[in-house]
Formats: sequence, structure tokens, C-alpha cells
Amino acid sequence: MSENRNFNEKSEEHTWRERLYIIIFEADTPAGKLFDVLLLIAIILSVVIVMCESVSSFRKEYSLSLERAEWFFTILFTVEYLLRIVCARRPLRYIFSFYGIVDLLAILPTYIIALPGIDSRNNASRLAVIRAVRLLRAFRIFKLAHMLTEATAFRQAIWSARAKIAVFLSFVLIAVVIVGSAMHLIEGGRIDPDGKDVIVTGFDSIPESMYWAVVTMTTVGYGDISPVTPLGKALAACMMILGYCMIIVPTGIVTSELAHASGKGVSTQVCPECMAEGHDTDARHCKYCGNKL
Repeated sequence: MSENRNFNEKSEEHTWRERLYIIIFEADTPAGKLFDVLLLIAIILSVVIVMCESVSSFRKEYSLSLERAEWFFTILFTVEYLLRIVCARRPLRYIFSFYGIVDLLAILPTYIIALPGIDSRNNASRLAVIRAVRLLRAFRIFKLAHMLTEATAFRQAIWSARAKIAVFLSFVLIAVVIVGSAMHLIEGGRIDPDGKDVIVTGFDSIPESMYWAVVTMTTVGYGDISPVTPLGKALAACMMILGYCMIIVPTGIVTSELAHASGKGVSTQVCPECMAEGHDTDARHCKYCGNKL
């Protein structure tokens, strides 16, 4: 009799954990969608609170309200983090996964700041550390990836195009080094017509010239450094045209892979064994570990 009771208790506990897992880790059920929507609202509001806290006028006038709101969202995300650990079949895999670390970073800064003696107003270095820790709370925006199904397809597209992107970045690096070196040779250390003084043009070293090449190729054009000689201007014009041509290359690569990935269809299911995402809509088993979904 006692054995049957223990079996039923274990069965009910297992069912409870499975239901909680479906609600938290999957979004293809009404309860899962509602959970994701509420979590989405909480994430956005918490990031807005962090931004408002950085404004001095808001911080002075609404200091207590901002602090209470921050603790409310911290406790809320803490409960969510603990629930994810409880319902995960292998908690350690979730804890040390990318999303597990993001979830931990979403709640850790507030607890660190609340430690006794850490909020010292007399120590400038400590204030700098506290400010950096506070800024970590803005990374809660990464928690949105839990609810974005298309984010998985986008990540897969970038990963599939990694070799092409690496070749593209290598070509950009080569072009920046060559043009930066050439511009340093052309513009760096020019002597005025009288032959007395050296004119400082900003291209005084190859790294500074490479900085100009990067700014020019990306079509940003700060204007803090600019060539003045005819040959330098001609090289700059070629660099600008090359920059416009290069803009479309990564866009085309990722778009092509994204179209290929989106055609397969990706579900919101997360493997309970290895916590992997990005499964096909008709998949019954995890394509990474073979566990049943």
C-alpha cells in the first residue's frame, strides 16, 4: 500500500515538472505563450527601469520607486531562474548554457550591489565597479532570445555562413592594412613647401591610418582625419567606393542562408536532455542527442 502511494506521489511530481517544463521552455501551448508574453513585458520594463536610473534627474526624484521596481523584477527573474532549474531534467546543463548564464547575470548584479559595505560613497574605484555591475542589468535584453523562434533560425544562418563571413572579414582586414599603409606613406609626415616644418595630417602611423581606412570603408566618415594630397584623395575615393560595394556582401551571405534555414521550419521545442533548440517542426527526437522530444 505504501509502495503504491510512493509511486503515485512520484508520478504526480513527474507530471508537475513536465507541465512546468512545457510552460517555461516551450511556446507552442497557450500557457507557454502567456508565460512568454508576460516575461517579455517584464524584461522590457526592467530594462527601461535601468535606463531611467541612469538619468540623474529621474534618479534623484524617483530613487525609492526605481529601487523598489528593481527589486521587484530581480525577485521575479530569480523565481523564474529557480523554476527553470527545478523543471530541467539536467539542471547543470541549463545552468552552464548560454541562456542559463544570461538568466543568472540578469539577477546577480542587484544582489551584489546589496552586499554590506559594497556601496561605499568615498571610494571612487568601488563606485566604478558598482556602475559597471549595474550596467550588467541591461543585458536582461538577451533574455528575449528565449521567446524569439526566428532567433534560432537566424543563429543557424550565421553559423552556416561562418566560413564565407570569415573569408569576407579576412579580405576586409587585408584591404584595411594595405590602404592604411599606403595612406601613411602618402600623407604621413609631409613637409611644407618651404621645407622647414613637418605638417601633421593625422596619418602619423599605420594604426592611425588603418583607423581612417576602417571609418572610410564602413561609410561612417567622422572627418577627424582626411587626406589633402591629390594621390591621397584618389586613394580615399577608391576606398569609399570599395566600402559601398562591400556593404552588400555580408547581407547577401546571411540572407541566402537565412532563406535556406527558414524554409526548413523551426519549432519552439527545447530538448529536455541536452537543452538544445532549433528542431524541425515535425521532429520527434532531438537531432543532437537523440532524446525524445
